[in-house]
Amino acid sequence: MKNLKMVTVGLCFLSVCGCATKQGTGALIGAGGGSVLGAIVGKIAGNAAVGAAIGGAVGAGTGAIIGRHMDKVAAEAARVKNAKVEEVTDANGLKAVKVTFDSGILFATNQSTLTASSKSDLAKFSTVLKNNADCHVDIYGHTDSTGNDGINLPLSNSRAQSVVNYLKNCGVSNAQFQNVVGKGSSQPVADNSTAAGRKQNRRVEVYLYASQAMVNAAKNGTLSE
Repeated sequence: MKNLKMVTVGLCFLSVCGCATKQGTGALIGAGGGSVLGAIVGKIAGNAAVGAAIGGAVGAGTGAIIGRHMDKVAAEAARVKNAKVEEVTDANGLKAVKVTFDSGILFATNQSTLTASSKSDLAKFSTVLKNNADCHVDIYGHTDSTGNDGINLPLSNSRAQSVVNYLKNCGVSNAQFQNVVGKGSSQPVADNSTAAGRKQNRRVEVYLYASQAMVNAAKNGTLSE
């Protein structure tokens, strides 16, 4: 990840039907070059490819439209407290949004039941998903390397599923969720030999990426930018 810059988006307030919360601030890392958002925070972060391949070629023009649309999705997600937001690339080479939540904020140690404070953050995040129903969503749970896969894999899977269940309770359509998987300790992002590194590895990652419906709308000129 090169020359990333972090910005904090200011406090604002929104209401969530059935899950009303106070709007917080999140961290936004990376963005598309050429857009206003890109001018603020620099280049796309990371190289994770998520989602499934879309049928048919996606031209440069369509990709640019989707990129500008996903800039807006990223900016909206960055308003959620305790959400670290990055822009990455999906399986079709299109811009996608990665949102990372610290498992230590979402859950008590070795538990998969959401804390009361984390429900407030996720209720706000549910608004982002409902406002962007043309985004497909993948959710992955991760742990540090403490313990063994017999413990870590079920725990990470249960945590990912708990996040999905709560988002659905807040009104997010089940159809948006494509992959919900526990990865255990298999994909660390930091050094597991240090306490700080293990903390970074205990996380839940959410990916928002273009559905076929979004691609079709971009091709037809009906996708908002």
